[in-house]
Order: sequence, then structure tokens, then C-alpha cells
Amino acid sequence: MISDEQLQRALNVQRKRRSQLNRPFHLGLILVELGYVSEQDVLNAINERYRLSLNSLSDNVEELIRKKYGSLRQRMSACSIPIALKLAVMTTLLIILTIFTLSVVILNQQREQLYDQSIRTGRISLSYFVSNARLLLLEDDNVLRLNTLITESVKIDGIRYAIILDQNRIIKAHTDYRQIGNPFQAFKNVTKISDDGITACSDHYLPSGEHMLNLNRDIVLQGKKLGEVHVGLSLDFIEQLIWQKSRTLIWVSLGTISLGIMVAVLIGLHFSRPISGLVEATREISKGNFQHRVDQIRNDELGDLAMAFNRMSRDLWIKSLMQKSFGKYIGSEILEMIMVDPETPWLKGRRNVATILFTDVRGFTAYSEQREPEEVVDRLNEYFEVAANAILRHGGYIDKFVGDAVLGVFGVPVAREDHMERAVRAALEMQQGFCDHAESTCEDTLLNAIGIGINAGVVVSGNIGSQVKMEYTVIGDAVNVASRLNGLAGPGEVIISRNIREYLGDLIEVEACPPQKIKGKVIPVEVFKVLGIRKKESA
Repeated sequence: MISDEQLQRALNVQRKRRSQLNRPFHLGLILVELGYVSEQDVLNAINERYRLSLNSLSDNVEELIRKKYGSLRQRMSACSIPIALKLAVMTTLLIILTIFTLSVVILNQQREQLYDQSIRTGRISLSYFVSNARLLLLEDDNVLRLNTLITESVKIDGIRYAIILDQNRIIKAHTDYRQIGNPFQAFKNVTKISDDGITACSDHYLPSGEHMLNLNRDIVLQGKKLGEVHVGLSLDFIEQLIWQKSRTLIWVSLGTISLGIMVAVLIGLHFSRPISGLVEATREISKGNFQHRVDQIRNDELGDLAMAFNRMSRDLWIKSLMQKSFGKYIGSEILEMIMVDPETPWLKGRRNVATILFTDVRGFTAYSEQREPEEVVDRLNEYFEVAANAILRHGGYIDKFVGDAVLGVFGVPVAREDHMERAVRAALEMQQGFCDHAESTCEDTLLNAIGIGINAGVVVSGNIGSQVKMEYTVIGDAVNVASRLNGLAGPGEVIISRNIREYLGDLIEVEACPPQKIKGKVIPVEVFKVLGIRKKESA
């Protein structure tokens, strides 16, 4: 389809654009742009090679290829997961985690409460048996009365047995009457839990396999041991109660999770729809449609984001108009004039009375030769920043940067009666800014070596240039004189012409300088050095 020479030329263009734009640039687009092939030829080649169905080179070819032929990880990373699904999944997981945590905490609390309640029940029963069996054990015929004492105990939920022993450890009373009269056989595989000197707690298993908690206490009268009492609490019964409560909690949790999933989906849709609108608006902006607006009426952060996006698109539209007519360095009032009518006739050339401000660095050539290029550029940018801010703050616009010089204009394209005063105030503020910045950065060789020249007169203003590059600028004798006055200004000085001195009168403090011969002028020009400017109230 193309020759090696054409391919090499296209690759060179691709490398150049990649370095300039700092982003990849598709080779197919370059081949089409250079006229070597048509867009359809490139599309056919890609579709045939990768078995795709591309309709335009503006499609994301790399992503489509990665989705189809990449590794599993690449295909997964190329998949687009809707934010509604992400929010729903994240919210659901959060709800499940919360419910699970709460369930575990609640179940543990219930387990402890049921366990403590059973222990209290056992201790109460134990105390009751001990206090009533104390006197009965002193009697000879006490078996019937002792068994009557413990008969009611088995009716209490969770108590499986109650045993009363005499001092010889013979069973005198038992919930299983068949054990009465037999020697007490110690429980097997007993694990001692606690013993406070009065009541001992231990656990063991019955032959039936039921897990028991045994509470026992000695029966003592006047320091003499008469016997002991054992009460058995079923730990399996406690676990059964916990499981019953757990089932209820599980059903409640499942219902809550189901409701949470529905709410999560609704929340995801609620947030994803406006975001989708913002994504679509971003695509429009990327296409250069800066007048696209997002219609979102919401009283939340997404509504604020939509408003901010609309402001951004408006600003981009304004900047695009600025770039077409003026470049980067204009003030807000000029901008408003452009917004009203970007093609207004005054852009096409007219005569105006304006004030021209020139700044320049004294000895810049020697300064730049003694330093690294990076340092020179940094210092120049600091100087330009201070100068540009002062000019814009006082209603002027920056016509251009020429080497180490700045050309500022006051009075056009926005007509102002006080354009001379504004220029002088901007110059003095500029010099003060240079001094302040030099002190803060310990830089005293460039910012303290800047001279300023100001002149006022008739200029021709308008869009000047060609179709390749056009900019709004001013030309005329007044501009040339301002440039010459700037050459007369020493470091830190502001030099003005006679017409500015006469117009401002007592508003400014000046020092007359000897008349100067200026190139292009036959008669020497009267110039003045500005020492300061008074406030209007005291003028």
C-alpha cells in the first residue's frame, strides 16, 4: 500500500508529534493526513488483520484489540464496569460487612447473657438447696425430705440434675432416684473453670454426650462439713437457645441485606446518571464544542460539579475567543467586549490615543552569558509574571514579550480617560514588585536592573498578521518613542514623556532630565523621571 520511504516519513512525523504533544499519535491518522492512503484503506487493513468492525479511525483501536486479543488481565482492565454497578457492589458489601459484624457482636452478647443468666439460676438453686439441706442432713430419716427439696429443680429450664451428698459422699438426694444411696462417682474428663472458695464450676459430658456445667458447694454448719450439693446446667441447652435467636437474627439480616441491595442499586443509578451526562459533556468538550452545557438541577455535590463544568466550558469558550483575537494577555473588560462580538470592526484597524509602556532588563546579554539557560529562563519568567500582573491589574493588556522586553498598552481596545495615569501606576507598582520579589528570593541582579519607559500618543490598533498567525497589536510613532524612552531608563527607573507629565500635572512627583536626542526625532525630547505618584485625594 505504501513505500518504505513513505512509512519512514510517517514514523518521523509520529515521533515529532509525540514529543511535541507528549501523547501517542496513531500512525494510521498520519498516513491519511499525508495523503499516502485513504482512511478506508487503513480501516480495511485493521479490520482484516484483527477481525474487527471499525467504522472510523477515531475509535479506540488499541482498547478494542486489547479486549479481544490481550491477556486475561488486559481484557479485564479494558472492560468498562458501570459506576452504578460498582456503587451497588460496594454498598452491598458494606451492608453485608456491617450486618455480619453486628450479628457477631449481638450473638456474642446474647451468648454471654444467657451463660451468665444460667450461672445465676444455678447459683440461686445451689444456695437454696444448701440453706435448706443444712438442717435436714443432721436428721437420720432425711432422704424423703431431701429428695422433695430437689424435685422441683428439674422443672427449671437448663437444669439437668441436682445432687445432695452427705459427709461420706453418699447420695442422699438425686433427680435420678435410682442413684439414691450409692456412693457418688466423680465426673470424668472434668475441666475446672473457676473456684472462689465457696462455689466451684467445672464442665464435663454426660454418658449421653450432653455438655454440662457443674456447680457444687459444700454444706457447712458451724465450721463442720455436713455434705455437698451439685447442680448441673446444660451448656447444649444454652447453645440451642442461642441458635434459636440466631435464626431470627439471620432472617432479619437477610431481609436487611436484600433491602440494602435494592437501595444500593437505586443509589448507584442516582449517582451514575448525572456522571454519565458529565462524561458525554466531556466528550463534547474534547471535540471542541465549548458551548455544550450539562442540564443538572441537583442540590448536592453533583449539581455543584455540573455548574462547575458549565463554568469551565464557558471559560474554555471564552479562552478560545481570546486566543483567536488577542492571544493570552488581556484583561476582563477586553474579554467582555470580545464576548459581545468577537468580529467587532475595531479589531480590523483604527486610530486611537493610547499609552505605551515598555520594560527592559539592563545588561541582560551579559547576565545571560554568565548563567545556565535554565536559571535565565526562571528569572525571566519571574520578571514577566510581576510585569504582566501589574499591567493587567491596572486595565492594560500585554501586547507582546520580545526577548527580555515587555510591551504593555493602556487605552485600547478599551478606551479610558485615565490611561496615562494607569500606565504610570502600573510602572511604579511593577518596580516595587521587582524589589519585593528580589528581596524574597535573594535575586538582585535581574529584577533590580529593569528600566521602564512610557509614552502616550496616537497609535494604529487592530488585528495584524496573516492567516498563519494573526494578533491584536499597536503600531505607530508613539510606540517607537516609548521604546526609545525605555532605552534611556536606568535600573529601577521609570521615564515618561512630556505629554504625560503635562497631563498628570501635580498628581506625580518627577525629576526633569536633560532633553534627549531620540532616533527618528529632529528636536530633542523632554523626558522626566517619575519619583512617585500621589493619591487622588491629595492631588
